[in-house]
Amino acid sequence: MFKHKVKNRWHRRASRALRHSLRWRLVLLFLLLAAAMSITFVGGMQRAFALGWRDAALPLLADYVDHLVADLGSPPSVERAQALVQRLPLSVRIDGPQVHWASHPDQHPRDWTQQNEREPALLARTTADGTRVVFGRGDLGWDQPRQRIIWATLAVLLLLTGVAYAVVRRLLRPLDDIRQGTQRFGAGNFGQPIPLRRRDELGDLAQHINTMAQDIHQMLEAKRGLLLAISHELRSPLTRARLNTELLPETAELQPLRAPLLRDLQLMRDLISDLLESERLASPHAALNLEPTDLAALVQELAAEPGIQLHIAPHLPLWPLDRMRMRLLLRNLLDNARKHGQGVVEVHLTEGDGGLQLRVRDHGPGVPDAQWAQLAEPFYRADAARQRGTGGVGLGLYLCRLVVQAHGGQLTLRPAHPGLEAVVDLPRR
Repeated sequence: MFKHKVKNRWHRRASRALRHSLRWRLVLLFLLLAAAMSITFVGGMQRAFALGWRDAALPLLADYVDHLVADLGSPPSVERAQALVQRLPLSVRIDGPQVHWASHPDQHPRDWTQQNEREPALLARTTADGTRVVFGRGDLGWDQPRQRIIWATLAVLLLLTGVAYAVVRRLLRPLDDIRQGTQRFGAGNFGQPIPLRRRDELGDLAQHINTMAQDIHQMLEAKRGLLLAISHELRSPLTRARLNTELLPETAELQPLRAPLLRDLQLMRDLISDLLESERLASPHAALNLEPTDLAALVQELAAEPGIQLHIAPHLPLWPLDRMRMRLLLRNLLDNARKHGQGVVEVHLTEGDGGLQLRVRDHGPGVPDAQWAQLAEPFYRADAARQRGTGGVGLGLYLCRLVVQAHGGQLTLRPAHPGLEAVVDLPRR
């Protein structure tokens, strides 16, 4: 049973490699083409020599067999047959009314060229006294050389297969570079282009992908620069507008307008602050002010509110963190859970083999399956339970992801049935 499972597993891996590996498919194509060419060549040559054999060699062989039978006499002489077997690589079988003898009793010679009942066998003759003499192949000593030839041929085939794989791997090496390069570009790392190893079609493809990545990087940098410039320029007018609004006289006519205006100005200021912070964190040169931080105490400080259940493991070690950015992370996660939950928020903080894990869960209606992949994207806000009335502009979870990534960790959003659970994994440093 175990061998059967191993065999099935090996077959599945082989079939998966053939389906997904261009190298192995090319090597298999090379072997099939070589086998087809070999079979075609050998078959054609055998056919050509067979025609020549029938036209020229068969009459000569038939005449030689007649002379051998004549030398044996009638009835055939066993002594002459023994001498003939010792002199030539032949086997002789004599069956007649007076003589029954075989040079190789365990051998059954066949009539090589008999094609129908009317055509006499090429290596069989009947003497005048009715004795039948059949010739066959003797001890040629071909077995050992034939085995060596078979093993040598197999070794050469394996060597050719290895050479073919090495050549195909070398030819397709740029595909590995292209795959790794596209993964880097997809992750936002445009600093290392795809190396150009050859000047062929794959080299041209790598060059085009590098050019495309450079253009995308320039567009992203231009967008980021424009966003930062607008955010900086809006800060001063917003500050003046807020100051002027606060200096308005608190009269009965202006009071209903003053509070909503201050609230909208505060929302715009928070939006600009979040935009600037997100661009700083998204930069490849983002600097963190790391210091030994008691994350458990920080969680207890920010989550000391009714409706939040804390589950913190005891004796957690100090962790090198940016305290200000971790405050931003915890505040956004808790605000998101409070806004979209239904009164109960769970916060779990534990230590594992990989590092610290922070989990924040709400018990709200959750998010449709089609929207999970976009929750942490900038300015994305899910419909249904996460409408405009809940507040926010869609930067909270995006900032959380940037903070976690800046610390070398990972943010995972997953359904909790009911609700949403945000899992923060902070690795050991």
